[in-house]
Amino acid sequence: MPYLFLALAITAEVFATSLLKSTEGFTRLWPTLGCLAIYGMSFLMLAQALSRGLGVGIAYAIWSGLGTTLIVVAGVLFLNEPLSPVKVAGVALVVAGVVTLQLGGAH
Repeated sequence: MPYLFLALAITAEVFATSLLKSTEGFTRLWPTLGCLAIYGMSFLMLAQALSRGLGVGIAYAIWSGLGTTLIVVAGVLFLNEPLSPVKVAGVALVVAGVVTLQLGGAH
């Protein structure tokens, strides 16, 4: 069950981060309110995952690592950002770090 809340937290965080550009520096009311509300939902879901027994280090590593990976993908697919070998390498390093933390903290 904690991983369901973590998945919801990650989904909300990626969606909110995708909306940041549309807020135009928090000068547009509705996109700003939507973005902040979805970030709040993300933190609420993360807190629920933690309260159900997921360790803080592992949860945050997965949340930030998968969020980073998904936002790079969203940027390439929906925000017309270029995909470079450096971005691919960076995402691979993030994923490797999360896997390493998971393996180290699993037992």
